[in-house]
Amino acid sequence: MTANTEVSTLAHHHDKMLFGWDPMPGIVSIWATRTGKALIWQRQDGQVICTQASFRSWLFARTLEDLPQLPVQSSALLSWEMDHSPVSYRILDGSAGSFQYLLSARDGRMLERMLLAGASRRLGRQVTSLSSLWEDYYRVGPVEQYLMQTGRVFFRGMAYDDLHRLQFDLETTSLDPSQGRIFLVAIRDNRGHEQILEAPTPKEEGSLITELCALIRCLDPDIIENHNLFGFDLPFLEARAQTLHVPLLLGRSGAPLPLESFDEAGAYRRKRRRFSIAGRELIDTLDAVRRYDFVARSLPSYRLKEVARYFGLASPERVYLEGSKIYETYQQDPDLVCRYALDDVREVDELSRRLMGAAFALAGMAPRRYERVASAGPAMGILEPMLVRAYLRAGAALPPYTAGQVERYGQHQGGASYLLAEGVAEHVVKADVASLYPSLIRAFRIGPKCDHLGVFLHFLDRLTELRLTHKRAARDAPAGSMEANQHDGTQAAMKTVINAAYGYLGATSMALFADLEAANEITRRGRALLDGILTALQERGMMPIEADTDGVYFAVPQEWDEEQERALVKEVGAILPEGVKLEYEARYAAMFSHAIKNYALLTYSGEVIVRGAAMRSSRSEPYGERFLRQALRWVMQGDLVKVAHGYQEMLQALRTRSLPASDVATRLRLTKDARTYFASRTKQKEAQYEALLEAGRKQWKSGEHVRFYRAFNGVPVWLPDDIDDISPLEEHEEDNGETLRVSSLSSTFRYSTDLLVYDSTYYQQVLLHSYAERLRVALEPEDFLQLFRLDAQTSFFDRPIEQMQVRWIRCTPDVPVLTDPHD
Repeated sequence: MTANTEVSTLAHHHDKMLFGWDPMPGIVSIWATRTGKALIWQRQDGQVICTQASFRSWLFARTLEDLPQLPVQSSALLSWEMDHSPVSYRILDGSAGSFQYLLSARDGRMLERMLLAGASRRLGRQVTSLSSLWEDYYRVGPVEQYLMQTGRVFFRGMAYDDLHRLQFDLETTSLDPSQGRIFLVAIRDNRGHEQILEAPTPKEEGSLITELCALIRCLDPDIIENHNLFGFDLPFLEARAQTLHVPLLLGRSGAPLPLESFDEAGAYRRKRRRFSIAGRELIDTLDAVRRYDFVARSLPSYRLKEVARYFGLASPERVYLEGSKIYETYQQDPDLVCRYALDDVREVDELSRRLMGAAFALAGMAPRRYERVASAGPAMGILEPMLVRAYLRAGAALPPYTAGQVERYGQHQGGASYLLAEGVAEHVVKADVASLYPSLIRAFRIGPKCDHLGVFLHFLDRLTELRLTHKRAARDAPAGSMEANQHDGTQAAMKTVINAAYGYLGATSMALFADLEAANEITRRGRALLDGILTALQERGMMPIEADTDGVYFAVPQEWDEEQERALVKEVGAILPEGVKLEYEARYAAMFSHAIKNYALLTYSGEVIVRGAAMRSSRSEPYGERFLRQALRWVMQGDLVKVAHGYQEMLQALRTRSLPASDVATRLRLTKDARTYFASRTKQKEAQYEALLEAGRKQWKSGEHVRFYRAFNGVPVWLPDDIDDISPLEEHEEDNGETLRVSSLSSTFRYSTDLLVYDSTYYQQVLLHSYAERLRVALEPEDFLQLFRLDAQTSFFDRPIEQMQVRWIRCTPDVPVLTDPHD
């Protein structure tokens, strides 16, 4: 065998570990149970076929103490089809203390009952769930068991456009299903079907839901998707169907049909309601938007309309309606609302095409359902299942969870982050060490010691090699073509897994293959490398502003052009170790440096980009966000006169209450249901819940979003999403001089007239201390105090604003102009 043949054979072996080894094509959905039964739907030649399969349920164990005497299979005998015993185990290659036993059964529920009974005897207490025995047993869900055991994956041999995708969007009379109903549903699919279902009267809502289910079964899509599908559409649909006693028959023929729902902790650390349908994958494009912004950190909002505009997906003829006015508009002009709703689902389709390519490609790699891959975290949700599949295939024991690493190696410090200058810089460059930590892992062969198969490093090597191939193919393919999109989605998926490697190593006891010592070594090398880059920039007269694993921001001389900037980055990159590359990423007209990882950027085209939790918050008041974004632009342009005028104008609007209540209202997601809050209310009152109680609401659910503002007497006031302002307008019916009945789209709420007026003084204080305060580092202390005060009185000691300057971050004077060192 030649050397090239050996390399090719090894690559083929690694590809099987990465992408599965069974060639079954076109899998679009799988439904499996703990009884060892699976339904597999495949798309072939435009048709969908369903086959049934049996598989042995399995799990890894560190002990056999909880099992009776059982037959043992040879560790080399991994042909599952040849094992017909009710329950058996295999001894795997591995050290003592590892998950060295592979238990399997024809019926996984029976195996679980046996283990729970044995553990209860062993521990002398009732054990009701294997999840509480995570140190002794490692298991995955039924679909994952089936995929890992068979080596199959979703979508083999398919392109993204081969999928049959359907989008639907509800229009409701209220955001609360206990208060409102569904009056319209827009449906479309990527095969050209578009349709509107309507229920003009309440008695027609049940028929609408039944018709929606029938239409979905008739169109028979592989994928159902919408923006905020899990946060709004499916919970609302489920609640209304339950109220009306209408079954949600959405699944494919021959499978369990009703929509299933359950609670789980999501990938973004928030508990939410999950939904599942047999034979179809449910995709929430909001997950893809959050994942995109986690990397790009440039989206102004996660709402569909704003995201569509950001990506250039919105049609020039797109209909926009105010959320609170949709039902009212429908009653007067139903055709306009129908056009609006269809525009929504069209944008979801475009957003899916724009952002779901990576998740589609990941589902062709990781042994998980497509809908779970789309919302899973890349480390525990993608990388670990791939590693476990490789060990299962090799007949090797999984390493034990590594307790005590923190005591031995100290807390994981995380990546290097430096704030080197505060204020405003002009002519800023961002240079990025391409995949810094994966590059260090590969360059210095830093992997988990417990990975005795060496799969971790092999995966990173092979993924990096294949990713570069797909990047080149995407670049060479016609722009916008299906071929280009498929290659780009594949390389993005591989990047996701590659970049998850470092975080996975530092996950301590949460991850099977965690290695804190290895993670700290990578961090140490990363800090040393960043220090070297910063030193090289300073030696060349540049002014570093901020540096972390995402890149280095630094100011360059005002007279430099992009060619000179690129030449500098190339020169500094030449000092880095082999395998580590410094790339020129972007240039900006200005940067406002506020705090570490909190800054604003002004592009040369005039766009303002705001990044960091200290600069943008999900609970911010709209008026404050609006002022801050405008002020940041003016500060980065050095125009303090406009900053002062804008601030005074906003103060005046607050004083005169010319802003609607919706402009000062905060919007929060409730984390407690009514019962939980009432139980803790005597210890601590929280404004968002008190606002609901003040309006007479006694029931609400965890996960609901609530807007509220502070009245002039300090009482929090609930502002339903379908109301912009609470004021004694003509359409409001006054009861008497002390109370006012205010109607939202579906309900009437009673307020004291004392609550109609928001606390102007309070919101002026918020403008100063929560928003203007963020600009302090851009100004000299005395200038900040003069520009931002709550009274409009001038002082004898005030100096003309025109003479003020922002705190500029400047390069070292007399910097030599660089040319390309290789010219």
